Amino acid sequence: MTEVSGTLKGVPFHLADHIDYADGAVVSKILLKKDIGNITLFAFDADQGLSEHTAPFDAVVQVLDGKAEIAIGGKQHVVDTGEMLIMPANVPHALHAPVRFKMLLVMIRGE
Repeated sequence: MTEVSGTLKGVPFHLADHIDYADGAVVSKILLKKDIGNITLFAFDADQGLSEHTAPFDAVVQVLDGKAEIAIGGKQHVVDTGEMLIMPANVPHALHAPVRFKMLLVMIRGE
């Protein structure tokens, strides 16, 4: 088996258990990094977040635990455990953790 960032390829695992929260911090763990995109786990402590920014490609967020507040183009969305949201390319977005939450971020480069 091949290991990438502590993840065994070809072996099932539970995503939310694969990253831990840290007090007052945002933790990230790259599961897969390729030229065409990345798959990254994040754990946000309460009141943490990512400031507004843009990306040149679509990004898929799936909330694994907790609840996220995600602003896209100035519109607020609440994304709960088990829900996902596609953030469109070149549109400003930001994330905030009203409570602790974990998410999977999938970014695929392309046109």
